[in-house]
Amino acid sequence: MTQLHFPWLELTVFIPLVGALSVSRMRDSETAQKWCLAFCGLTLACAIGAWQDFYWLNAFQAHDRWDIIEWLTGRDLLVLDQLSAPLLPLSALLYLLTTLATLRSKVRRFSFTSMLASLAIVLATLSCREPWGVIALLSVGTVPLYLELKDRGKPTRVYVLHMALFVVMLVAGRTMVEIEGAQRVHSLWAVLPLVIAVLIRSGIAPLHCWMTDLFEHATFGRALLFVTPMLGAYAAVRLVLPIAPDHVLRGMGLLSLATALYAAGMALVQREARRFFCYIFLSHSALVLVGLDSASPIGLTGALCVWLSVGLSLAGFGLTLRALEARHGRLSLAAYHGVYEHTPALAICFLLTGMASVGFPGTFGFLGTELLVDGVVQAYPFTGAAVVLAAALNGIAVLKAYFLLFTGTRHVSTVPLGISLRERVAVLTLAALILGGGLYPQPGVASRHQAAAELLKEREAGKDHSMANAVATAVK
Repeated sequence: MTQLHFPWLELTVFIPLVGALSVSRMRDSETAQKWCLAFCGLTLACAIGAWQDFYWLNAFQAHDRWDIIEWLTGRDLLVLDQLSAPLLPLSALLYLLTTLATLRSKVRRFSFTSMLASLAIVLATLSCREPWGVIALLSVGTVPLYLELKDRGKPTRVYVLHMALFVVMLVAGRTMVEIEGAQRVHSLWAVLPLVIAVLIRSGIAPLHCWMTDLFEHATFGRALLFVTPMLGAYAAVRLVLPIAPDHVLRGMGLLSLATALYAAGMALVQREARRFFCYIFLSHSALVLVGLDSASPIGLTGALCVWLSVGLSLAGFGLTLRALEARHGRLSLAAYHGVYEHTPALAICFLLTGMASVGFPGTFGFLGTELLVDGVVQAYPFTGAAVVLAAALNGIAVLKAYFLLFTGTRHVSTVPLGISLRERVAVLTLAALILGGGLYPQPGVASRHQAAAELLKEREAGKDHSMANAVATAVK
């Protein structure tokens, strides 16, 4: 296997772990935030270094040159490939900007230790191709948020029940796959538990109530960081796509499409901003799964592009809502707020990120959405219109929320509500990436097309191997 020129992956994972241990000993919240920013910045630099190093190598996959984990375990647990290479800096950037945009009034409620630990787990998960390694990391990744909810005295029953079922299904499904071995096509009973686990983690209806409960009780920032890396989609790519029969993928795609429509419709009628964002995210994450389940080159390329664009745009959308909530408390969508005059920068960011998430022309999500629609139409001719309808409903919901929050009345305040310097940096960074990716999309689309081709090649190789084994067994 090709080696990176520097141990970028291990540094990317170990730096936030060291940061979590260091920040946990700090009593002052503002000092903890500054150190957390430093560790997140170093992590982002290493993630970008790994991405660029891998890009220059032009390899199928690569691992660290001095791989301590491989030396200890005898296996390549941290590996970079075309799929995961851009996901590492994206996730690190989201954590950095969330920390940066946390106002002083919120730092005491925000657990920077838990956030850094979660960052390390997320980056390790995205760097892992080994099925049991992915399962272990996905399971461990559910713990920090549970501990944070428990420390804050919030209800955890719904979250625990769904995450426990998620872990049980992962372990049961992979165990069945191992029992069946590589000598036969995997049965529905082996693949179905893995599919259920993916549906739970992705919030596909009717297994989505844990996500609305999470946004209700967790801090907005931690809930945002738990869902935006879309680890449910990553589990689908690593654990389900290579081994699932076509009819299983088709069924999961139809469930995801139904969820996209359902969540888009629910977003239109929400009267509370957090639940509105939750349903907008559910609709978009379901559309990503629709593209993944199409198992066609164009659809898969579009899904991977939408994965990146939704991660950027909805993270910015959520951070904008979080900034408004920090100034006004829990936001209601039952009345007009008219805060545009006080925070025009947040209004522009809200509209830009919201429209980018639905594939507005000139933004990063435009070309990915077009590819997704084309791929889904080729795979499922009668469902392409449903994808377009879900995107249209999401766009209407975003505009409705914009008018309710920023227009319609004149808001009177005795304190300044303008955007802070840190929030301005976060907003401008996301706006530059969204618009830059929209104006010059070729590198991103080419990278996602290569990743899609590799995933489909891996799936076809597995099917050919299973078919050859079945024929040999029949001949004997």
